[in-house]
Formats: sequence, C-alpha cells, structure tokens
Amino acid sequence: MKVATHHLRCTECGAVITGSAVNSIFRCPDCNGLYDVIYPWSPGTGSSDANNSNLPNASALRWLWQERRTSTLPLDQSGVWRFRDLFPILENLDNAVTLREGNTPLYDLPRCAKAIGLNWLTAKHQGMNPTGSFKDTGMTAALSVAADRGFEWVACASTGNTSAAMAAYAARAGLRSIVFIPEGKIAWGKLSQSMDYGALTIQLKTDFDGCVRILTDLVTRFPIYLLNSVNPYRLEGQKTPAFEILEQLDWQVPDHIIVPGGNLANSSALGKGFIEMQRLGLIQRLPKISIIQAEGANPLYRWFMDSNRIMRPVTADTRATAIRIGNPASWRKAANIIDRLGGWCEQVSEQEIALAKAQIGAEGVGCEPASAVTFAGLKKLVALGKVAPEERVVLILTGHTLKDSQYTIDYHRGELLTEAENAQISASDQALHTALRKPPIVLEPDSDVVLHALESHMKLAQTV
Repeated sequence: MKVATHHLRCTECGAVITGSAVNSIFRCPDCNGLYDVIYPWSPGTGSSDANNSNLPNASALRWLWQERRTSTLPLDQSGVWRFRDLFPILENLDNAVTLREGNTPLYDLPRCAKAIGLNWLTAKHQGMNPTGSFKDTGMTAALSVAADRGFEWVACASTGNTSAAMAAYAARAGLRSIVFIPEGKIAWGKLSQSMDYGALTIQLKTDFDGCVRILTDLVTRFPIYLLNSVNPYRLEGQKTPAFEILEQLDWQVPDHIIVPGGNLANSSALGKGFIEMQRLGLIQRLPKISIIQAEGANPLYRWFMDSNRIMRPVTADTRATAIRIGNPASWRKAANIIDRLGGWCEQVSEQEIALAKAQIGAEGVGCEPASAVTFAGLKKLVALGKVAPEERVVLILTGHTLKDSQYTIDYHRGELLTEAENAQISASDQALHTALRKPPIVLEPDSDVVLHALESHMKLAQTV
C-alpha cells in the first residue's frame, strides 16, 4: 500500500484527513473550514526541526531546482513543477498537466520607486503566464489532481482569470470544463479565452458570490471537480512564485511582499510557501506580506480595521474586476498570514488604482487594474511608515495588461473616471494623470501637418 505523501488539515478546527477523503466542496464537515495541504515539513506536524533526516535537504533542493532549468522535460520547464519536491500531491506524475507556466520575470521599477521615496522596488509579473494571469500556477496543480483522480468534468465560478486558466488546462488535459460567470461584471477579454479553450460558459444573473453558491450546490449533485480557490491544491501551485522570487534574488529574502486582495487565496499561498521554506532551512527569516483591496470590495480591510475582528461581506463594486469579490472564501487564511508575518491591509480608490496602473505602465510593464492596487497601496504604506525607504519591496502583479484593454483605452482617452471621481483628485495627482495619459492624435494625412504636430509634441516633451 502506498504511503500518503500529504494530508489535508482544516484551518479552523485542525482536523486532519487524507487527500482522498476530502468532500466535493473542500470544506470540513465539522466546522465548514477550508483545508491546507500539509507535509512532514509543515508547521505543527510533529517534526521538531528542519534538520530531521526524513525532510528534504535545503542545499540539495537548491541544486536540483537549478539543474532542472537546463532540462528539456516539460515538467522541468514548468516554473511550478520544477519545484514539485515541495508539493507531492499526485499519485502518478504522468498525470501532471503543464503549459510551461511560471518562470515569470522580476522587473525593476526605478521610477515608481523614486516617486514614492523607496530605494528598491521590483514587480513579480505573474501576468506573463500562458493565459496571462497568476491563476495558471494554481490551476496546473489542482487540475492535475483532477486528472490524477479520474474526473472528466471540472468547473469554476470566475470573474475572468480563473475561467481562462481552468479552460486552458482542461483543454490540454482532455477534460470538459464549465465556467460560471456573473452577468455583466467581467472583462470580456478574459471570457473570450475560456470560450476559445472550449469551456461551456454559463452567465448567471447574480454576482461572483452568487455564482459560487450555485456551483457549490451543483458539485454535491454531480461528479464535477471544483477548481475555485477553496480547492487547497490550487494554493500548492500558487506558492511557487515565492520560490522563484528567492531564486531571482539569489536567496536574499525581500522585506515586504505586496499582494492584491480578491478571493484572498494568493496571499495565503505565498505566505505558505515562505513559511515552508523557512521550515526547511532554505531561508532564515520571513518577509512581511501586505494585502491591498479596492475600496469597493474591501471586506478584509474592514476586518483588519475592526477592533472586534468580525468579517462582514460587502456588495462588491470596482472596475478592477479580478478582485470584485465581496465575500472572499479564503479570508481566514489571508488574515492568518497577515498576523503571522506582520503585514498590513489597505484599501485604495478607483482614482488611485487608475493612477498606479498608468505609472507602472510608464515603466514599460503593463498590468491589469487589479494588479495596480499593489502600487497604489504601497504609496499609502510608505506614507503611514509601514514601509521604510531602505526596505526591499516586491509587488505581485497578477494579470497582463491585455486582460482588460478597454480599461486602459478609457483611461488614456479620459473616459474612465466619472466627473465626481475626477473632482476628488488632488491637483498634484491631476498633473500626474495629465502627464501619463497618451490618447491617440487624429490628424489629416498630410506630411506638413504631421511634422508640425511632431515638433509641437517634442517641444512639450522637453519641458516635462
């Protein structure tokens, strides 16, 4: 009989079960809590320290992961499965489904850093994954488990990115996929991906949280594998960018990681990755992880500021559609990571998101609106003294700029914000918006007219 390589532990009551014993909704039957995947090196599993002879060797792991970068095997070329030693979740590795995800760049942002008084700022751009978002790193892991366990149908509720990732990986695996999306509250560029990858798309007349309720009911009635972030195997893939960041920084731990907050699984996944690496002796200290939400979808921020620490769902409303979630499933996991790693939670306005996105874009690094909340929130953390000028900060950019191109077009045409929203922008930020907006110039097809316009533009650029 094969020995279990992992177990699932309820994050609320602590009950431990085998992976095969979990129910279809991935919730503890005793307390309705979510599960974490645990291994012999996970905190609280009884192993006294990282030097236990049964645990992986840190130096050997670093060498092995680096060696795999030169391999031509599909699993080794994946920036997720390259680290498979730290998430042994499959009975048969041949069932792993990969699109060569991960291996995303870490970009310097010198102008953004200078604008807010930091010496060092980088962005881990998860939008450079195969379907354009960080969801690929989690989907390759969880959908591989679905294939490993013999499921034919997979499904998710989505504001866009999850549906694109799930549909692509299901198509790759030869599985059938179903996407539930909220009516009229999704970026169509994202939805077009799931259509292209062959998913059955069902648009419900409700919000994201309403879609989740319907899907949760359906998976208890039909053999459909649920692939929303309540699925703990998603987080096992989503923790691997933490490993990549450290590799890219030559194993020097950054001081602060800033993450967008939507359904709140990503922050907890990254925190889990860093904690496990410390447990194994790969790093000696942990970074802070702070979470930024949009003002119109800010339940975790409200929890954080509430002295009673009570989670109250909100009716979500933000143009940053990827984080337009008012009742996040993984809020407890995210809250635990903030508390354990000493981070913070902030909220940012629509105006602040738009400006931050344009500032990141001006560095030649495009991202979707939900990603830009990280820089907008970092500005506030610096102003509050939560981030010092000498700290090394990494922004997590979760989606590609082409995920929501209409947002960018509307911004540069000056059509994104309402008159009331524009009236609330400070004079200094108005000047920044004016300098950053680059709408197309419409001219007659005459060389002299074009030349005159270019000369005027060049003179203006010299004064900026």
